[in-house]
Amino acid sequence: MRPIILIADDDPLQCQTLEAMVRRFGFETEITSSGEHTLARFSRVDVPPISLLILNLALPDMDGMEVLRQLRNTSILTPVIMQTTLTAIETIPVSIRAGAQDFIVKPVGAERLHVSIKNALFSHSLLMEFNRLNRRNHGTPTFKDFLSCSDNMVRAIKLGERAATSNIPVLIVGEPGVGKQHFAHAIHSASDRKSKAFITVNCATLADELMESVLFGHERNVFSNSIEKQIGKITEANGGTLFLDEISAASLEIQAKLLRFLQGGEIEPLGLNRSLRADTRLICATGKNLIELVQRGQFREDLFFRLNVYPITISPLRMRRQDILKLAHSFLIRFAAEEGRKIHGLTTEAKALLNSYDWPGNIRQLENALYRAVVLSESEELTVAEFPQIAARVEGFDVYVPPAPMPTPETIMRREFVQVEIRDPTATSLLGSNGEIRKMNDIEADIIRFALKHYRGQMSEIARRLGIGRSTLYRKLKEYNLEEPETEIEPSKSSHDSLVA
Repeated sequence: MRPIILIADDDPLQCQTLEAMVRRFGFETEITSSGEHTLARFSRVDVPPISLLILNLALPDMDGMEVLRQLRNTSILTPVIMQTTLTAIETIPVSIRAGAQDFIVKPVGAERLHVSIKNALFSHSLLMEFNRLNRRNHGTPTFKDFLSCSDNMVRAIKLGERAATSNIPVLIVGEPGVGKQHFAHAIHSASDRKSKAFITVNCATLADELMESVLFGHERNVFSNSIEKQIGKITEANGGTLFLDEISAASLEIQAKLLRFLQGGEIEPLGLNRSLRADTRLICATGKNLIELVQRGQFREDLFFRLNVYPITISPLRMRRQDILKLAHSFLIRFAAEEGRKIHGLTTEAKALLNSYDWPGNIRQLENALYRAVVLSESEELTVAEFPQIAARVEGFDVYVPPAPMPTPETIMRREFVQVEIRDPTATSLLGSNGEIRKMNDIEADIIRFALKHYRGQMSEIARRLGIGRSTLYRKLKEYNLEEPETEIEPSKSSHDSLVA
């Protein structure tokens, strides 16, 4: 949805002129004719919020300065552009000190108004992004930091706000990159435990033996290289919240100990023959279907029911496309400030491109794409050219690549002395379509499949080049469902030498 600009003025002709210009700039408009109606519009929660207010200094029931003061006293930070006449221009410094972003003098030109609106919206976006990053850096993110207007995300946020009022275990379900950890942190920040620690553990990055020690702790000399006693993360988060990401990666033994902790609040560190109590809230997250893991015997059913009491699903970005441009603009503002670049937005074509892409890596992928685009951009707007990888995957978007210059005799002569680097055009990709590392079995199957073509089914040569035995090679062909060559012709020495030459 396009930003809404509210015009507060009791002059119908002036309102009509401003409305026509603002709509020509690409914004939606609303009009009020009094200070009371203007304040009432900001207090409504059943309509989309106002993005910017063009406020006339003289209104019939109260002056614009009083409207501005009441807005700021109620912590409404919507940017305000004051509108006045030449006879009252001395009031402008006062209005700026009171919190107005800019002022315009009647009658205002279209170019001056457009610049004022763009600068005010940009400054406000920069301030909001700074506040969000400041809260995140200080460990106090809030649900207001989620830039979302989709129904799916609004429902998830409401569930998160309710969960913050109790100590019930929460299970957050969502694909990689949707912001599960940030959501869990927001629950913690909105709860009574916000003054205590918020500890994060990614179960997928820890081996089973190490995970038990990290979560529950261990006594001295339990391991050959452990001299000091270690406090587990559950004890470290006592009074606060422990967030377990990718809980599906925990072994059945770890799951049994977590179930005991959830049921009685007790843990038993390694090497200690007695139980300890800990008042730690548990929030778990997973990107997998736990019901399927339960059916396969890879996840305890009793732990699943204990965690699934309060599930919250965070939808992938492709299912809430109305959030894509909000997030993209937020990332653009942040990275432009960090990199010292004057970039104010995206072109219409670039917005259409970002909205058309499915974003398999979700918010994390979008964030990385905006960072790269800001670094590469040489103009005040991001274009399709700054998103070549995305444009290559969306039909209808082509990135122009300038043709290579025609070779000259000098460049041809120089090429004879340049060392040629042979690059394999069929190089195996290490990343999948979702932006994550591919499984080793898939990569190995690709390598063997390529070797079969490259060495024309010569099994001895393939096994020697891959550094494995022939029996191992045949076993892997069967394991990966690869077709064995019908005939195997071993190359003669001369043909092999010619290939090497």
